[in-house]
Amino acid sequence: MAVDEGCLREQVLLAENEIAFDEAIIEEREQGIQEIQQQIGEVNEIFKDLAVLVHEQGTMIDDIGSHIESAHASTAQGKSHLVKAAKTQRSTSSMSCLLLVIFGVALLIVVIVVAA
Repeated sequence: MAVDEGCLREQVLLAENEIAFDEAIIEEREQGIQEIQQQIGEVNEIFKDLAVLVHEQGTMIDDIGSHIESAHASTAQGKSHLVKAAKTQRSTSSMSCLLLVIFGVALLIVVIVVAA
């Protein structure tokens, strides 16, 4: 019977060792799962921050687009003003030459009349 009791004790110790080993593995896996949960939470926060940045940049891109359209319209308007100013300058220049010629002729007539 002593042999049976020794064998039984050995089996009980072996079973206790297996249980302790299994509990250690379970605890290690639980810690690993908790770390993964923490990392998933951190990734979630990163994606939330990224979503905010993307939204803000979308707004900035929309603003840039409207500024580009406004600049295009202003440039077109400025171009038409420059064309109009060039035409006005040409007609004013022609008018000035004509007035200068008329003044010169009038002055010549006055000089001839005074000299005569």
